[in-house]
Amino acid sequence: MSAKKPPFNPDQLYQRALSLHHAGKLTDAEGLYKTLLSYFPNQVEILTTLGIVLLQQGRSEAGFQQLKKSLSLNPKQPAALYNMAVELQKLTRLDEALACYNQTLRLNPNDINALINRGNTLKDLKQYQEAIDSFERALALQPNIPSAHWNKALTHIFLGEYEKGWKEYEWGWQCGERGKPRQYSQPTWLGAEPIAGKTILIHPEQGFGDLIQFCRYVTMLEKLGAKVMLEAPASLVELMASLSPTVSVIKEGDALPAFDMVCPVMSLPLALKTSLETIPASTPYLTVSDAKKQYWQAKLGQKTKPRIGIVWSGSMTNQIDNNLCARRNIPLAQLKPLFDLPFEFHVLQKDIRPEDQPTLENLAQLHCHQEELNDFADTAAIIQEMDLVISVCTSVAHLAGALGHQTWVLLPYSADYRWMTNENDSPWYPSVQLIRSEKIGDWSEVVHQVRMKLLPA
Repeated sequence: MSAKKPPFNPDQLYQRALSLHHAGKLTDAEGLYKTLLSYFPNQVEILTTLGIVLLQQGRSEAGFQQLKKSLSLNPKQPAALYNMAVELQKLTRLDEALACYNQTLRLNPNDINALINRGNTLKDLKQYQEAIDSFERALALQPNIPSAHWNKALTHIFLGEYEKGWKEYEWGWQCGERGKPRQYSQPTWLGAEPIAGKTILIHPEQGFGDLIQFCRYVTMLEKLGAKVMLEAPASLVELMASLSPTVSVIKEGDALPAFDMVCPVMSLPLALKTSLETIPASTPYLTVSDAKKQYWQAKLGQKTKPRIGIVWSGSMTNQIDNNLCARRNIPLAQLKPLFDLPFEFHVLQKDIRPEDQPTLENLAQLHCHQEELNDFADTAAIIQEMDLVISVCTSVAHLAGALGHQTWVLLPYSADYRWMTNENDSPWYPSVQLIRSEKIGDWSEVVHQVRMKLLPA
């Protein structure tokens, strides 16, 4: 109990603080919690709610301090442990996060959110089977949780368990990971019905790289007797037309001719029953027009030293970069040890992050072409003039692989599911080598490996 009597009703003030907290008025709630603690410094509920409101304001260490004090007074608080775990996971303090999730679940084994978050923490720690077990525990409690199915799908695909993974991947529509499902009167085709003699619409989803990687299935559909209409963003229309002389490529947003059935591009591995052994891995499956080739050959001129195309960052809006474990982008300054080597370096990315611009302006040995990369056909043409492409996980990496071009893809600690687990090659792209970071958020060893591989023998 407090040594001094408060000049207010504590229960009423605490309820007022909770109301402000739930309404998102975090600073006001914090003030009331602190007022209460000045009279009741060891009141567990107040310490816990203050800790949570501090975490929600991004003040991690202050929040941890309050939650740890609360837990020292009463260790059996699943809410305090869960909120600590979530914040530790955001900070990529994964071992600590896992310990807190485990403690939470010992107190409340049926906490579905803790089970799912624990699974994602295990996935980032590369403990894939344990991650699947955690997702399955959540699904045993509530079978139709889209996020549990989705993350289970990605983990199966990581492991090359494609039959399980691509089936679960369909849950991505229900949790928003695959965007908003399109509504057509025509049925969605997932492989059950014969398609010979039918016109099928394949539409894009997610990013440019997804369409570049999975458009390879178009020719398989044609071999099954289907007429294929492929919808593509304007920047990919010319390149997609090189898939097959009989594919009909339609710019996204244009009116669609009549068709019989539809399939999202990322559902094609499921529809065509893809396994690791049956990936259609023959490359190149995309080609460059003679006109584009001739333009870029003339533009680049006579080659005096080996040419390397380089991409160090991807889209500035991709949410994956909020996760330090999976962040794809390398600060350009960290790549400077490569640029004194005897190669001609060409920038293959169109967008430059503001924080990289000063470094780029001081690297005269980097040749930039942003103003002339009008679409992916231009990017493909300049790739063809390179001896090697070095890229982080972006659409350009997929494009170089689809062209059958020698490519080194630099991967973060927790790489995208399509690159699988520990391999240094890709079953999707025979010409691609993978160079993986072994430390969260640390690219120094990757850059060192690249430099060593580039040095003359």
